[in-house]
Amino acid sequence: MPQTRDEPLPRSQGVRGPAVSPDTYASRGRRGVTTIPLPALPAAPVVRAALAPAAVYLSVRAFATAVLVLLADANGGRLDDRLDAWDGHWFLGIAQGWYSDVPLGLVDAGGARTAATPLAFFPGYPAVVATVRFVTGMPMLTAAVLVTVGAGVVAAYGIARLGRAVPGGSARAGLVLVALFASAPMAVVLSMAYSEALFCAGAAWCLVFLLERRWVAAGVCCLAAGLVRPTAWALLIVVVAAAAVALWKREDGTRPWAAIALAPVGLLGYLAWVGARTGSPTGWFTVQAVGWGSRVDGGQATLRWAGSVLASGPSIFEVGTIVALAGAAVLLVVGLRDAAAAALPWTLYCYGAIVVAMDVGSAGVMVSKARLLLPAFTLLVPVAVALAKFAGRRRVAAAGIVVGVVLASAWFGGYAVAIWPAAI
Repeated sequence: MPQTRDEPLPRSQGVRGPAVSPDTYASRGRRGVTTIPLPALPAAPVVRAALAPAAVYLSVRAFATAVLVLLADANGGRLDDRLDAWDGHWFLGIAQGWYSDVPLGLVDAGGARTAATPLAFFPGYPAVVATVRFVTGMPMLTAAVLVTVGAGVVAAYGIARLGRAVPGGSARAGLVLVALFASAPMAVVLSMAYSEALFCAGAAWCLVFLLERRWVAAGVCCLAAGLVRPTAWALLIVVVAAAAVALWKREDGTRPWAAIALAPVGLLGYLAWVGARTGSPTGWFTVQAVGWGSRVDGGQATLRWAGSVLASGPSIFEVGTIVALAGAAVLLVVGLRDAAAAALPWTLYCYGAIVVAMDVGSAGVMVSKARLLLPAFTLLVPVAVALAKFAGRRRVAAAGIVVGVVLASAWFGGYAVAIWPAAI
């Protein structure tokens, strides 16, 4: 019997039309099937993964800032009076009037002031703050804190990427590394008008690009970091060494030369400019030595100071600084073991080791030494990887360790800024 239009065709005789994607809506009109594309819905897991480094970093810093507010209030202070304390005054003064018109009330560690004294502070952070203030019209301190917080988030993404890129690393290890960085002993300056956050952003991404063999980008980041802090010496040495190794192995053609050419421009360029202003090629080092007692002495002053502190225990902050230095020494040993076993890239270990050596091996303001360890975040990589693996077996215990570190850091940083009477 012939089939009518009301009777469906048997499955074996059906007409196969074009496949319709599940992301489209199919409607039947006179001329067949019309497909209407539907907007793709964002994948929640992808969005969460993309926002996770910022969320972890900002959560830790928000909690630490809340603790700082409580301690400042309990000691008769205000938050905005503490966020620009000590070096913050210098950075804001340079951002406002540049080097030739810094407020006269700002002095060095000895209470003195010359025309060359402001040159001790690198120009990168004040320049960015001044730019943000000019563009937005917001108050100078607000602009400075905005730059600090934004740079910290940029650093967090680079640090998270390092935690994923190392052997044995993972996305979880990257987030743990971000949490440890944001809760380092003196991470309080990551919420202040200080330059560490901006420097760490440049350093983190420079090291990422080194691991990925993106030589031009690594050189540019090293150049930028060199305009922010003298700690860029550590970064510069590692970049040039990594590029030299690549050239010796005849890898990546001539591209490593780009890193060698770009990396020194920021740091050496500023030191040369200060030399021209002061009339001496060692002008910046002289300003540091005269104003803040900073000089390389192989660690003699640090050892004498540590012995004095441990013998008399004059303050919690000084003892805590010694503990931070001792912790850095332990991390150096652990990192060396991992670097020897190829579990930690040598570039990351050498960078962190040089930062620690620069800190311990120089005289100067001793109570600043815990803060100066902050850029050595690469030494935390083995700890972050181990904690991430431990979390796979005992999540609650691993989370408890991280929370304990966050709590201790929040109190110590708050104490340093709200209670400790001297500079940090």
